[in-house]
Amino acid sequence: MSPTTVRSWERRYGIGPADREAGHHRRWRPEDIAVLENMCRLTARGVPPGEAARVALAERDRAVRAEPRPARPEPGTGRPSGGLVPGHGPGGSRALRVGSVRPECRGLARAAVRLDAPEVARILREAVDALGVVDAWTEVMMPALRAAGRKWAADGEQYVEVEHLLSWHVSSALRGVAVGAFTARRASPVLLTATPLDLHTLPLEATAAALAERSVPFRMLGAAVPARALLDAVRRIGPGAVMIWSQDQHTADRELVRRIGDSTWGPRGSRSGAVVVAAGPGWARHRPPAGVARPATLADAVDLLEQAVTA
Repeated sequence: MSPTTVRSWERRYGIGPADREAGHHRRWRPEDIAVLENMCRLTARGVPPGEAARVALAERDRAVRAEPRPARPEPGTGRPSGGLVPGHGPGGSRALRVGSVRPECRGLARAAVRLDAPEVARILREAVDALGVVDAWTEVMMPALRAAGRKWAADGEQYVEVEHLLSWHVSSALRGVAVGAFTARRASPVLLTATPLDLHTLPLEATAAALAERSVPFRMLGAAVPARALLDAVRRIGPGAVMIWSQDQHTADRELVRRIGDSTWGPRGSRSGAVVVAAGPGWARHRPPAGVARPATLADAVDLLEQAVTA
């Protein structure tokens, strides 16, 4: 935690040392530190700071009434055991600006900045369980990922660790749904892939997890699939739909999309092809050929893909 945050909480909510002496360093007792830790846990879960402080202080008061109070260190004996010294470590705000979002997203951003991996994993797991993949991705994961990306871009290498930790856990949460689901539908699968030059996979993993929730079969090829390998996979799998992702205009490949749309398989007289979906912001300038769908949101993409393979 930054010293600025600690001092702000102390000034606004009384989160700080219970005993103070004028002209001396503030002395943090174990129960004072416990209140601060509890405050951190609550705010990481999206509880507003004012409410978190009320709960943390109430729990401290109950604990103090239930147990004998520890002896206070004698003046001049130095820092007490287990002390926390605000002022050590970097100052200033490290917060991610997520805007007006769900409490779960605020908690996720705070936990990611602290590199609190267990808390990040817990928030993501509970968000997916409570909201479903599409809403968890749209309302919790994506705003936090975008905020981490903006912070990284503005501050250089300092925040790359936050973005990497958050991305890894988002991927783990999504793959847990996609891999663990049982697909009972008898339908041609959806093929999920990025363009040959695109390295982004999280949107594809979100799509795979959302399809798995609906028991729609899929095949994931992932990032940077060469054109020849992708076209060969289309002919071998015979998908009902192909979603090809492009994150940036430099990775969009209009000709490849056309070739996928022209691909057919099956015996003569009953040959079939796939519905082609071009997803991602990379297609904004390089509009795909006529007949290729361009969904605006994950929900739109999943609806379109499900209809394509189950109609």
